[in-house]
Amino acid sequence: MTREEFLRLAAEGHNRIPLSFETLADFDTPLSLYLKLADAPNSYLLESVQGGEKWGRYSIIGLPCRTVMRVQDHRISITTDGVETETCEVEDPLAFVESFQQRYRVAPVEGLPRFNGGLVGYFGYDSVRYVERKLGNCPNPDPLGTPDILLMVSDAVVVFDNLAGKLHCIVLVDPSQPDAYEAGQARLQSLRAKLRQSITPRLGLDFEKSNGAEPTFRSSFSREDYEQAVNRIKDYILAGDCMQVVISQRMSIPFKAAPIDLYRALRCFNPTPYMYFFNFGDFHVVGSSPEVLVRVEEGLVTVRPIAGTRPRGASEEADLALEQDLLSDAKELAEHLMLIDLGRNDVGRVAETGTVRLTEKMVIERYSNVMHIVSNVTGQLKAPLTAMDALRAILPAGTLSGAPKIRAMEIIDELEPVKRGVYGGAVGYLAWNGNMDTAIAIRTAVIKDGELHVQAGAGIVADSQPALEWEETLNKRRAMFRAVALAERDQQEN
Repeated sequence: MTREEFLRLAAEGHNRIPLSFETLADFDTPLSLYLKLADAPNSYLLESVQGGEKWGRYSIIGLPCRTVMRVQDHRISITTDGVETETCEVEDPLAFVESFQQRYRVAPVEGLPRFNGGLVGYFGYDSVRYVERKLGNCPNPDPLGTPDILLMVSDAVVVFDNLAGKLHCIVLVDPSQPDAYEAGQARLQSLRAKLRQSITPRLGLDFEKSNGAEPTFRSSFSREDYEQAVNRIKDYILAGDCMQVVISQRMSIPFKAAPIDLYRALRCFNPTPYMYFFNFGDFHVVGSSPEVLVRVEEGLVTVRPIAGTRPRGASEEADLALEQDLLSDAKELAEHLMLIDLGRNDVGRVAETGTVRLTEKMVIERYSNVMHIVSNVTGQLKAPLTAMDALRAILPAGTLSGAPKIRAMEIIDELEPVKRGVYGGAVGYLAWNGNMDTAIAIRTAVIKDGELHVQAGAGIVADSQPALEWEETLNKRRAMFRAVALAERDQQEN
């Protein structure tokens, strides 16, 4: 972009203008680029594997963000360069988030990737309390103390094109600043120089030693108490209060390895459609979620319910037998059909009449340790609704709460011993162009104060067997704990 084009866009009223360059990246990986450019607080890495087997085309490296928004109990705190610049109490934090995003009037520039910045981070499970006031405040203790919502203003990103072996470096420039165009170009030149630098090799991860004993964990539930909670939910179902409730346990262990090494191990053990590494400074969020919460792209709303699980087999023949068993299981099919209906209803709340479609129904997707039944529901977002309206309608996913949602969440409040926090919420981004892509925060670790916490749940229906539901939660955390064991073992041995 020339200086004249930059000034023209500024004169049109845009207060952020993207400057960029494109270059070959065939000697780099998304991980190496993250370590070269972004390995600092308030940075992130987003990657994807489609269908459990094929790497997604784009990876996103978010350079350290200067401005960060945190929301806790209706209190908004915005910091820039570590200094609080704005604070307020608001009735509707989600409305505040949307109005805050609208402060950034980003100029559209042809030729850039679909995502070139936005608000990036998470909306925790308890964000629903800002929408469904009936739920009130969470009655349970909050030992982790992470914000309900944490969003970084991502104004400098590197988008890695895995197919073409190219990358786009993009920085947003405020044209009101002195010599803004020259400063933006200087920042791009600084990124070019960093790209040419080598990085210190990290510790090798020895996969031959990756099948040892898993760490011993501390759970928020004893097995006995968890199974009693399952039976209490079955009583509620029999009484007609609900049809399904997802009850989860939090498993915690000491953690001494580098969080990025956990991510390295996890992306190999459990590649999924949504892989993410967030360095928030005082804590990290590391995950590999198989499930979209809600995506809005050019007005098309998508949810993709996952329900129905089996462990992976030891061979292709064993996998096929387990797939057949899963697709023949009346309980699993009933649970999945119920969640398809819930997904249709959620999308229907924000979609144009007659546009809701079930585009995939009960297909099997395989991941490293488990396989799932998956369906896909879409609808056309009706005017004048926005991506935030879609998030309001769908958070939390039925697969993490139950049906009907409000009553299921009330029962979760009654039976789960701790506040969920990040778990069960939404991880992803609200792009400057109005698009949104969020994953459900499952198969996700929160690392804080020398401990790692991972949470997993099971959907309880009328004929659930408590012992099997407990085992399902253990299966769902297995890839994470294998990755922890590998990251920590290699640190100790090196």
